[in-house]
Amino acid sequence: MQTVSLAREAMATRFELVLNGSDPVRLRSAGEGALDEVDRQEARLSLYRATSEISQVNRLAAGTPVTVSPPVFSLLEECVRLWQSTGGAFDITVAPLMRAWGFLRGTGRMPTEEAIMAARAKVGMQHIRLDAARRTVHFEREGMMLDLGAIGKGYAIDEAVGLLRDDGVVSAFFHGGTSTCYALGRPPAFSGWRTAITRDELGAPAARPASPPPEDPAPARETAVTVVELVDASLSVSAVKGKAFESDGRVYGHVIDPRTGWPVQGAQLAAVVGPGATKTDALSTALLVLGEPEMDRLAAAFPRYGFLSVTREPDGTERIRATEGFSRLHAVRSRIDPDPHE
Repeated sequence: MQTVSLAREAMATRFELVLNGSDPVRLRSAGEGALDEVDRQEARLSLYRATSEISQVNRLAAGTPVTVSPPVFSLLEECVRLWQSTGGAFDITVAPLMRAWGFLRGTGRMPTEEAIMAARAKVGMQHIRLDAARRTVHFEREGMMLDLGAIGKGYAIDEAVGLLRDDGVVSAFFHGGTSTCYALGRPPAFSGWRTAITRDELGAPAARPASPPPEDPAPARETAVTVVELVDASLSVSAVKGKAFESDGRVYGHVIDPRTGWPVQGAQLAAVVGPGATKTDALSTALLVLGEPEMDRLAAAFPRYGFLSVTREPDGTERIRATEGFSRLHAVRSRIDPDPHE
């Protein structure tokens, strides 16, 4: 059995791919094709590329309906469904709020109440019109913007994994920036890809395999929230730590609640496991916004997915809770127990 490892910078992060099989030349070719697919999706979806379909929509859709490709239109339809299912917690129109808070291209700043109100008027999937017959996108309000940052990596990974399957690859681990990963099949001689969800002070998420996956994988016990075992499944981890600033003794992170216009408070880390990276990517952001009290509702709406939440209580203590689907189906070594209410 041969192992081939590949990596590429894309979507402002590093994508890494490990493939196992008998023919390293064929594995490398398949892996390069998968990474090329990530590049193609970035060219279509990036908010920061002037030539992307999303940038074209952002420039023109307030004035006239804009035609997009079938894959992009299908993804936007999925974004609408996720927005509806999460009660607006997942919303790809949040970019005006990100800009108001200084997070779109910077590290953040405190906006005025007027700036927040003005940005909120430009946010909301209810102000987008998708015409399936014409495959067009139209904004009902000036200044609206689409930002697929909370779903783009997962979607790109799903599309790339589809190509790997078409090429006959049966064992691979693919991650984008360690925050979203997909485990294809099993690694040689192991029952699944063991992946640690770690954090630095309840912040920096990581979803990276131990290779080979030992019985008690790195990182060390004190840094791991849990270890999950994945087979033909995806894991996404979202956290508030990253871009942040302090004002009047309070820290404001880059994850904005599109319903209120303010950064998320309380929730520190959210993880979602399930059969597809597109949904786990989006739902991990939604869970971070909604918080642990809404986790049961998400689990009911998405029964094939498992959810985990880490919250910092006002007294500084750490609360970790997971749905039964997360704990029973995926947890290998954990500091959590299944939710007793399920």
